[in-house]
Amino acid sequence: MTRRPESSEHAPYYGKYIALVPDGDLAVTLNRQIDSTGALLSPLSEQQANYAYAPGKWSLKEVLGHLIDSERVFAYRALRIARNDKTPLPGFEQDDYVAAAKFNARSLSGLLDEFVMVRKASMELFKNFTEEEWQRRGTANQTEITVRSLGYIIAGHELHHMDIVRNRYLKH
Repeated sequence: MTRRPESSEHAPYYGKYIALVPDGDLAVTLNRQIDSTGALLSPLSEQQANYAYAPGKWSLKEVLGHLIDSERVFAYRALRIARNDKTPLPGFEQDDYVAAAKFNARSLSGLLDEFVMVRKASMELFKNFTEEEWQRRGTANQTEITVRSLGYIIAGHELHHMDIVRNRYLKH
């Protein structure tokens, strides 16, 4: 798809996500995550998916719901910026989103299906951006960011959370 973003293309906070994305085609990474996330989470029971590793931490279903919501926000930002919309885009409070969504009342299989659909929609959006659109800059959460960075953030954000899932949720 495109080359890795430079540090000048995003807020420093997002560097930790972008650094997790392997070298190579971003589209391949985004596509692989559909299978890897499904393989990691689909064998779990509903009881296991409602598990949180500590008080005040999200359950596995809430982590997955957070990935879905965040990807939608990041893809929407990418769309607006790619289309040369100069309107500054607001931030969002992830904890408020998770609390309002009631992900634990949903089935794990339904959340996994939604993750796949959202990811496929994101991939379709990103694959049609021109090189000029990938490099476009806009403002989101009071910080300048490129479309390219948003694609990498989506991939790195999933890698970050799935690492936490492996090391803090599934080792209990």
